[in-house]
Amino acid sequence: KNEEERAHYDWVCYVAMFICIFGLIPLPFAGYWLMKEVYAFRQQMGITLMGGIMAWLFIIQAVMIGLLFFAANSYLHNGMARVKGSHRYMKYCKYMILLLICCFTMWMTPHTIVMTPAELKVMGGAQHPIVGHFGVMSAKNTAVNLMITTTILCFLLYQKANKKITVPWATVGNCWISAIFVGAAVNIIFLGVYGYFLPANVRVGLSVPQVTTTLTTLFAGTAINISMFKDSESYGDIQWGTQSKVGTYAIFLLAISFTWLMGLMGYIRSAVRLFWHVTEVVRDNSVDAYTLTIGEAGKMLSFNTLFVWTQFVVVFWVGSLTGKKVAEKAPDAVPVPAQQQQ
Repeated sequence: KNEEERAHYDWVCYVAMFICIFGLIPLPFAGYWLMKEVYAFRQQMGITLMGGIMAWLFIIQAVMIGLLFFAANSYLHNGMARVKGSHRYMKYCKYMILLLICCFTMWMTPHTIVMTPAELKVMGGAQHPIVGHFGVMSAKNTAVNLMITTTILCFLLYQKANKKITVPWATVGNCWISAIFVGAAVNIIFLGVYGYFLPANVRVGLSVPQVTTTLTTLFAGTAINISMFKDSESYGDIQWGTQSKVGTYAIFLLAISFTWLMGLMGYIRSAVRLFWHVTEVVRDNSVDAYTLTIGEAGKMLSFNTLFVWTQFVVVFWVGSLTGKKVAEKAPDAVPVPAQQQQ
């Protein structure tokens, strides 16, 4: 309603955004770890998830994760507009968005999906002769690690947007950061391509050096970037409260996508048991032992997301009722004691 409140909530979104980014970066790694444990326990469960009746749910999951990365980068790009001196790095934003689009397309490409016999006949098999090559884990690991690396680069540029680096080794530091990111991209792509020439059981192990490369880029790049801020000069204060509408939409998209994705993965984790209470131990023989269709699952997840955010709105609204302070009106005149009036 006023500039002070807009500036305050803009700053709140800024803090929440960086918390989300640090929570987003390890999210794919945690997913790979979970699937590794699932395959180690029972391969059939992994096949059911990745190539069976739940394959389309994992495609939806890939789309949601892509939305998270797009929302995070969109917020950072639009947030640069309120930072003086950010014009130096705005020219790189379009290339980062292009790279995200390419990686996102590869990330959401399925390997095999459930199809009718007629569809199988038209395509010539369960795997597309061209697009199917982008559905294997070598391509997907490469895509998601490049998306994370791009987000890290965007974060570092946002960090130094309003700072004029004055340390003597500024040029060397920038060269080191550039070399780290270029080397990381080359290594991630090389390992992804190399994985196509290895058996599937060996190819899985390549995700470890790719993840190590990404994490090294995160920690080394951030450490060098922060070290360069010593005795730096500021181009000006951040203009809080001037966030664009696109940046505001991005922060809401990030929050909604996170909530929806949490519900989706919770449903997948539960539904992979199929008709078992405890997998292969206690069977569910009730009439309700069935798996929801994709449409039914989507409706339930959307309802749960709406219900959660409605609760948040109600809680904050109730809190605002007790938090409002009424300004006390100063008396028009100071009362004079009776002794002084005589």
